[in-house]
Amino acid sequence: MVLNRPGFPLEAADLPDPEPGPGELLLEVAACGVCRTDLHIVDGELDRPNLPLVLGHQIVARVASDGERLRAGERVGVPWLGWTDGVCRYCRTGRENLCDRASFTGYDRNGGYAELAVADERFCFPLPDGYPDLQAAPLLCAGLIGYRALKLVGDGERLGIYGFGAAAHIICQVARHEGRRVFAFTRADDTAAQAFALELGAEWAGDALGPAPEELDAALIFAPAGELVPAAVRAMAKGGTVVCAGIHMSDIPSFPYDLLWGERVLRSVANLTRADAEQFLALAPQVPVRTEVEMHPLERAGEALERLRTGAVRGAAVVVPAA
Repeated sequence: MVLNRPGFPLEAADLPDPEPGPGELLLEVAACGVCRTDLHIVDGELDRPNLPLVLGHQIVARVASDGERLRAGERVGVPWLGWTDGVCRYCRTGRENLCDRASFTGYDRNGGYAELAVADERFCFPLPDGYPDLQAAPLLCAGLIGYRALKLVGDGERLGIYGFGAAAHIICQVARHEGRRVFAFTRADDTAAQAFALELGAEWAGDALGPAPEELDAALIFAPAGELVPAAVRAMAKGGTVVCAGIHMSDIPSFPYDLLWGERVLRSVANLTRADAEQFLALAPQVPVRTEVEMHPLERAGEALERLRTGAVRGAAVVVPAA
C-alpha cells in the first residue's frame, strides 16, 4: 500500500521485489502495526517523506536470507529508527536516536505495509517467544517509544498518562509492574478508553482537561494535542516531569511560568535507540505485557488509519499481508 501524495488515500500497487544492499536483510512481512505517526505522514504534518512511500514501522517479519548476525527463517522486529551513521557526536555518545543523518522506516525507507521489505540488519531485533505476530507488532513502536518515555520520568510513583491508545495500553502495564500508580487522562466523553485503562490497572480515569484527582509525580503525553501540555504541567507536584512522547503535536498554548516553577520539567522524547529495543523486548515477557490488537488485511490499511484517527481502535491496529 503506497502513499503517492500527502492528503490522499493509500493506493494498492505491485512493486518490484526490494533488493537488500550491503548490511541489509530481505524480510517476508508477517504483520505491521499501524501508528499515529503514519497518520502524520499521510496528513503532511511530517513533510519530508520519500515519496512514493510504503508506510509502516512496526514490522514483524521472517528473515529471507542469511545475514551476518541473523539467519534465514528467524523472526525479527523492525522499528521506526532504520539507520544511523554510527560516527556523529550523537551516535558516539549513546544518543543515536538524535543522529542528524538517521533514516526512518516507513518515512525515508519503505516500510511494512507490504509483503516484502528490506531493513538494515543492525536495526532488526529478535522477538521474544510468547508473542504471536499480531501481538508482537505494537511492541515495536507503541512499546518502544512508550518505554523510552517512561525511563525519562525517573522513579515518580504517581504517573499520569494522557491519551490512552496503543502506547498507553502497553506502558500502563509496565508502570504497574514497576509499582507505580497510574492515572489515565482521556477526552471527557471517551468512556470506552477510560474503562480500558481501569481494566489494565489504572486507579483513576477521567477528563484530560479537567483537574487531576491528586498531584502527579510524572506524566506521559501520547495524544498529539498541545493543549494537554499545560494541563499536565498544572497537575505536577514540585520536581515532577512531563514527557511529550509524540513525534508531532499541535501548538502548545502559553501558560504562566508559575506552573513550571518548582523545578518541574517539560521535555520531549525522540525516536529510540537499539539499547531501548533490547531492554524493552527483554522486559515485556517479564511483566508480562499483553497487547490488544485488531487485525486488518493489508489492502484495507487506509481503513485502519481512519479508525485510528477517530479513536475507534481499542489497543492497537495491525495490518497483515494476504496469506
